[in-house]
Amino acid sequence: MASFRQHSRIAKFSVASLTAVAIATVAAPAFAQDEAAPADENVTGDIVVTAQFREQRLQDTPLAITAVDAALLSARNQDNIAEVARQAPSVTLNEMGGAYGASMGASIRGIGQFDFNPAYEPGVGLYVDDVYYPTLTGANFDLLDLERVEILRGPQGTLTGRNSIGGAIKLFSKKPNANPSAFVEGSYGSRNRLELRGGVNFPIAEGLYARVSGVHKEQDGYVDQVDYGCANPGNPEGIAARTAAQDCVVDKLGGINYSGIRTSVLAEPTDNVEFMVIADYQRSYRTSAAEVPIVATGDASNFLCGDFCTYASWNLPAMGQLGDWNTGNRNLFKGWGVSGHLKIDLTDSLNFQSITAYREYTNTWGTDDDFTPTLTRAAGGYNDLDFWFFSQELRLNGEIADGLVDYTLGGFYSDQRSTYYTVQDIRYIVPGVPLQFQGNDPINASSKAGFATVIAHPTDALTLTGGIRYTDEHKDYTFSRRNIDGTAPLTPDPFGLGALNGLTSVYNGDRWDWRGSVDYRFSPEVLAYVTVGTGFKGGGVSARPFIPAQAELGIFGPETVVSYEGGLKTDLFDRAVRFNVAGFYNTYKDIQTPLSDCTAFGGVAAPCGVVANAGDGKIWGVEAEVFAEPIEGLMIDGSLSVLDSKYTSLSPAVGTSVTLDDPVVSPGVTGSAGVQYEIKFKNEGSITPRFDIAYRGETFQGHGLDAVSTDWQNTPGYWLGNARLTYRNPDSDLEVALEVTNLFDKYYLPSRFDAVYSLAGTAYAQVGAPREWRISLRKDF
Repeated sequence: MASFRQHSRIAKFSVASLTAVAIATVAAPAFAQDEAAPADENVTGDIVVTAQFREQRLQDTPLAITAVDAALLSARNQDNIAEVARQAPSVTLNEMGGAYGASMGASIRGIGQFDFNPAYEPGVGLYVDDVYYPTLTGANFDLLDLERVEILRGPQGTLTGRNSIGGAIKLFSKKPNANPSAFVEGSYGSRNRLELRGGVNFPIAEGLYARVSGVHKEQDGYVDQVDYGCANPGNPEGIAARTAAQDCVVDKLGGINYSGIRTSVLAEPTDNVEFMVIADYQRSYRTSAAEVPIVATGDASNFLCGDFCTYASWNLPAMGQLGDWNTGNRNLFKGWGVSGHLKIDLTDSLNFQSITAYREYTNTWGTDDDFTPTLTRAAGGYNDLDFWFFSQELRLNGEIADGLVDYTLGGFYSDQRSTYYTVQDIRYIVPGVPLQFQGNDPINASSKAGFATVIAHPTDALTLTGGIRYTDEHKDYTFSRRNIDGTAPLTPDPFGLGALNGLTSVYNGDRWDWRGSVDYRFSPEVLAYVTVGTGFKGGGVSARPFIPAQAELGIFGPETVVSYEGGLKTDLFDRAVRFNVAGFYNTYKDIQTPLSDCTAFGGVAAPCGVVANAGDGKIWGVEAEVFAEPIEGLMIDGSLSVLDSKYTSLSPAVGTSVTLDDPVVSPGVTGSAGVQYEIKFKNEGSITPRFDIAYRGETFQGHGLDAVSTDWQNTPGYWLGNARLTYRNPDSDLEVALEVTNLFDKYYLPSRFDAVYSLAGTAYAQVGAPREWRISLRKDF
């Protein structure tokens, strides 16, 4: 049951701190070959997953799971989580555009979230070593020293809890061990791409082991930021040149400049106690996302530049409270985290686990919301997002009746605070009357949960699984709307936004989730299962109101789903082929949707900054995955998903934002395939060519550009191909690889931003990277 209230108060800020544990390490005198499975390991070998709180074979788990181990990650040369998601069925994971900072958009089976704002909850649960990562900001994880990735498709309401309504993505890093090992890898490629990776694993003492790994990668961008005045002297807009560069290019958008380090220490003081501390730090300082204008009308009609070109300047001339200023096209992210993992085997059939974690980050970036060199109806802003998060999870795993019944009992608690500071300069609402303000909004959130899972084995072939979870959650958002110099009341205030200053919107809710499944193993090769379960995404408050009514009325409740699923998991032809297929049907209620028509929230259609429970719908689909090794050295993998959906009802409050004919999920079809063949030479090592291809179907983008043409409602589907050629020496401890991504040099637009078109007359889109090459060298010790 959810309840809502509002009141005014002045926010009081709390300071959270955590003392990091200093770990002294010593260099190991010798190294053996890295213990990771070699990249040519049979892909149909057993992969062990922990989706149900215990180690199980992937093929014994009655869930739709894509599991990718270190061997396949290496074979595909995948080094970030978005690349893995591209080859999993029904999964969308994209780095977002420049307006959204250093954030990702994520959905599984069409359910997720694409807005970084901490007022909104992610719809896909992200976990690193079983620690929940609660925001989309900073979530494009580098796959540094990973053991495996698990992508759980469908709601995980009882297993991972709130905000896993679409599914969950879980990353597991390699654990320290007693075997000394190390690796170093370097790459160079297109647009001055430079990448360095390394890691070392060593024992410190008997029962005490450490692992340290690090990465740095940098690359120039691929979209030219062109000075309009320089490139168009004597232009009718009277825009002067701001650079003397011969080519008029002032910067390259879409660049990379990332560094990260990860350290873990594992202690095993006794045979039944294991304690591991993991710490990481990451920093990214890069240009804004690679975006280009796609629509420009009215006085912006001269500002279309080209396929890989933009005239966006991030500059706003003097007006109102602000002089001539530049919001900045740079994006800086800095974050760190530490977690403690304790496991105690109380008896042979009972163990206790504790996972304690703390994380914080800061992200600063500027925006050019109209994406033009300058415009009477321009808009831009500077943003600074500070965040900290603490979580504690306890689990008790056991079995009774000689393994007839396995069970897990647990509890979870989290507390977090985001502070979103911004300077906004919005000039497209009323020409000549800018909306300018300083925001400094604290957002507090907490949740508590208790959960239980029981797995019964009435016969050797039949397994029954049941789960339940109770969640209680709280969120409060306090608006700060002041003059640029920090004073109040807001002056001038043509839209009454100053009335929000000090207003706190509060959401409280609780929820029971449940799951039941039956699976039956017909033979060692075939498992069938049926399951039904629930999930939810937490409610919240509309965080970007343009008038007070959009905040006062813009509180929304949780969205929920009930999922019915059946599937087959098979290992065929003497385990040479693994083929898994799943079909599902979801009833999706109170769908949270960003609106483009806010007439019901204060009588003003646009600008609109409301998120609302738009209505109910249904989603259904089929997914398939195959992994095969038909002959020695030949490996084939592939995936396919076909989804469809419809709205069954819509709230009148959505106005023209959504129609009953719109799809709930998009794209409807995604697929991927990969093939490699290892050619061995006697005493000379091996060469392995590999080819991967991925397809993403036509994607619905909404009605933001209907005034231009309804053809803009969808972006075309596209194929992307990658190729790789790898040489390994006879001992498989030296590897040289050449790879080409976007082999066919496909031009494609992963996402777009059209929220201000109706007022500014412009829209822009991300453009995918063109064809690139890189060569890499890796040595294992």
